[in-house]
Amino acid sequence: MVLPQHGGPLMDAAGWDERYRAADTVWGVAPNRWVEQETGPLPPGVALDLACGEGRNAIWLAGRGWRVHAVDFSPVAVEKGAELERRTLGESRIEWVEADATSYNSPEPVDLAVLCYLQLPAAERRAAVRQAASALASGGVLLVIGHDSRNLTDGTGGPQDPAVLFTAADVATDLAGAGVTIERADEVLRPVEGADRPAIDALLRAVKVP
Repeated sequence: MVLPQHGGPLMDAAGWDERYRAADTVWGVAPNRWVEQETGPLPPGVALDLACGEGRNAIWLAGRGWRVHAVDFSPVAVEKGAELERRTLGESRIEWVEADATSYNSPEPVDLAVLCYLQLPAAERRAAVRQAASALASGGVLLVIGHDSRNLTDGTGGPQDPAVLFTAADVATDLAGAGVTIERADEVLRPVEGADRPAIDALLRAVKVP
């Protein structure tokens, strides 16, 4: 599988390995603001973080009592995530897995599945979103966050290839027939330090139908 980097060309797992090796952390260690906002009120359970990168969201969830499966196709990202967990939490609550988000099958039903800035062409995105939805236990929450299509012209940063951008409505269409109820499908504005306008993100939250 090949993934786009922020504002750059498509990269395969080896390309991402090099990018993760080149920096202490590529995305920082604090959780994504939308992950924190949307999942903070949820009671801890089992979570799946697909395309987890260096694990900032997985580690934040684990610190709040979640047991987490953290999945990424970059072995360097997975290794760095496991090391960051050891430094941050001092104990292991996360199963780190090197695998493709478009085909990964969770070993157990999960109460939360997160896809955060996995920017893929439509067919691959749909596969990943539906894999995440299929992992949910009854009543489980799916949270999908990404760079919105409108970010290219009206926002800040993010990939510059429109083929890997999407709207919340696109994700809702991806989930047709997947047995989930859409609770929220919005365009949200994310402040960017030093930028004169915010980034525009797509946010979808859905719940597995009991």
